[in-house]
Amino acid sequence: MPSQINASILTRALLRKLSVAMFACLLASGGALAANPDLSAGYPDRYTVVEGDTLWDISGKFLKDPWRWPEVWQGNPQVENPDLIYPGDVLVLTFVDGRPVLRSLRRETVRMSPSSRTIDYAEAIPAVDPRAIQAYINSPLVTDEEELLTAGYVVDGYDNRLIMGKYDQFYARGINDAEAEEFRIFRPGRHFVDPISKESLGWEAEHVGDARMLKSGDPARLTILKTHSDVSVRDRLRPVKLKSSLPFFYPKAPANPKLRGMILETDNRATELGALSVVAINLGEREGVAPGDVFRVLSQKVDKKDPFTKETYQIPEENVGLVMVFRTFEKVSYALITNATRQIMAHDMVVSPNVE
Repeated sequence: MPSQINASILTRALLRKLSVAMFACLLASGGALAANPDLSAGYPDRYTVVEGDTLWDISGKFLKDPWRWPEVWQGNPQVENPDLIYPGDVLVLTFVDGRPVLRSLRRETVRMSPSSRTIDYAEAIPAVDPRAIQAYINSPLVTDEEELLTAGYVVDGYDNRLIMGKYDQFYARGINDAEAEEFRIFRPGRHFVDPISKESLGWEAEHVGDARMLKSGDPARLTILKTHSDVSVRDRLRPVKLKSSLPFFYPKAPANPKLRGMILETDNRATELGALSVVAINLGEREGVAPGDVFRVLSQKVDKKDPFTKETYQIPEENVGLVMVFRTFEKVSYALITNATRQIMAHDMVVSPNVE
């Protein structure tokens, strides 16, 4: 594991150096490139990270556009994990050839050598408030028709019950992973359909509960560990692959600046949502979307009728907020609303944050 981590760190460092070099070359050749990131009004020269900070909040303290964080962040190349930030780190803003640069002075590096320092990756500050997205890290999941057909499924209660709850036992068939001990119980939820192309993007796997294997076989016997709703015959099963902590990502613009998508659904089936709510968008891994990608939310153009002239006029697209992707699937991604000037609604558009 340490060798894999070191390789990953070296790769990130190399890519960062290459990006800086390419940026310098483009500037020298007169290439069209974005100007220096604008700093926030009243930006600090130094900031000490505290418990409860998020990368999005810290970026906003320094930058007018928080998604431009990768353009200014240099980290601390003398430590094992230069991209991670911890409570107690001191962030220092300097300027190199007129361009803002942020570096980290890590407190523990003053007291101990890198070889004797133990780093706890789980203690690093997250990109966004973990309380807003924790439930979505392991569930809900987006599943497709093939997985629905091949997933294990509940066939009967241990005592012939059709509806079961916590600590009840049940029988299941179609479990292909003989090594798995814990399973997520789910059932197909809302069907994601692209509003424009009408393509099926998958089904949200509604998390019903969790179960543990008691006796493998056909049928296998399992016991229910916890439930979010009643477990019933025909509910599906999939092996649990828990993530012990939130994945690390940082705010950035999408790799493809021409992406244009749409908000599919809103959290809890609500029709209008604000900051720190979760939405699904019709862009996923096949479009190159990755955790940390920030999108600007635009309201849809709407045709209206003038009350006096009866002529039809059009309400234009308006900037109404920002969302940051934190989990991706093949055709769908989940994103957190980080900013909103009005309620975000299904069918609002999402575009690169650099689009004005």
